[in-house]
Amino acid sequence: MPHTSEWKVRLHLFEDDEGTTKARLVLDTGTTELTGRGAAHCHPADTDVPEIGDELAAGRALNDLARQLLKTAEHDIEVVGAPRPSSRKAAGWAT
Repeated sequence: MPHTSEWKVRLHLFEDDEGTTKARLVLDTGTTELTGRGAAHCHPADTDVPEIGDELAAGRALNDLARQLLKTAEHDIEVVGAPRPSSRKAAGWAT
């Protein structure tokens, strides 16, 4: 049974007054919306390179979103009554 869907992702990056780069990543599946968040702080001794702060904050927001997606998938697996083998650590393909 073929299945196709399109999810929309919006990434918002901004810097606050203290120099912290923040990222908010919104995933809209059409039925659910999840928000991942990340932040990066430039050490005072380091050269200020805004792109690095953006990359770190966005990467951390992606990690946050990934954890939420895996938790949601695990919950959905339990809801449909699929048996949970004791060796499975996370939903999906083995890593």
